[in-house]
Formats: sequence, structure tokens, C-alpha cells
Amino acid sequence: MASMKLYTKTGDKGKTRLLTGETVSKSDARIELGGDVDELNSLLGWAVSQGPLPAVVLALGRLQQDLFLLGAQLSGLSSRRSPRNIPAMTARRTRRLEKEIDAFQKRLGPLKIFLRPGGTPAGAALHLARAVCRRMERRLVSLSERTAVPADVLCYVNRLSDHLFVLARFENSRRTGSRPN
Repeated sequence: MASMKLYTKTGDKGKTRLLTGETVSKSDARIELGGDVDELNSLLGWAVSQGPLPAVVLALGRLQQDLFLLGAQLSGLSSRRSPRNIPAMTARRTRRLEKEIDAFQKRLGPLKIFLRPGGTPAGAALHLARAVCRRMERRLVSLSERTAVPADVLCYVNRLSDHLFVLARFENSRRTGSRPN
């Protein structure tokens, strides 16, 4: 079995290929968003490597799978040819996030103060991931002002940053033994 080469040399001229086969500039908004999705997914992997609680590890694994799907879907936006066999972000995934947020919140209690990012290594990594998710959301909204972006994608990304905030708060409160804020 022949192995696929990692390099294509297309990038040497500032171009890259989408899943649709379309070649675009590396400055294309979809590529910028794809970079944000990749960065966020990497941060979630880093958070897992910091040894968070098992419930947090399970939640992060599901989020990482979602991010692979999101990145693929974003690469086909506004293309003349849509990619085949790529599941779309759906309202069902957003509802799952909302249920998980509610379940973690129930174990924490109400938030009464502003929190400074930080805490445990995993908690700090989750706060950083939340900030990257917010940047990704801003770029997604900017793209949606020029191109049709499915409403389910916008809702999912907005809820994802909320989820990451709650996971950071949960991790920090359970690890430090501090009273949840």
C-alpha cells in the first residue's frame, strides 16, 4: 500500500484545497475558520493531557469529534460543489451541549462573581479554549455577513463557548476544593 504524501506543494504559492476540491487562497475566511477550529481542537487535546476529571474528559472527547465535523462543514461553505458524506451540525448537537451545560451547572450552583481565567492546569487550558472559541465565533459571524452560514452552526459555536466556560469552572471547583462561585 502506497502512502500518501503529506505535502502537495500547492501551499507554496499561498493556496490550499478545500474538501470540495476547490483551490482557494490561504487567506480565505473558510481557511481562517478552519485554523480556529484546529487550534480549538488542539487546545481541547491539551486540556485532556492536563488530567481533568473523568466527566470533563468525556465531554471534551465529544466536543473534539464535533469540531472535526464542524471544520469539514465550514470548508464547504459558499462553494459551488458541496463536499459529500459530511454530516452537518444540527440543532440536536446544540441541544446536547445545553443538556451538558445544565448538568454541570446543577453540580456547581449559581455564579455570583466574575471569574478570572486560570486555576488548575486543565481549568486554565479550558479558559484559553473558551477564548479561542469566542474568536472563532466572531470570524464565523463575519463570514455569515457575506455568505450563507447555517443557523445551526452559529448556535452550536455560541453554545460551545458557554460549555467550555462551565467545564473550566467545574474542573477548577472540583480540583481546588473551593466553593463554586
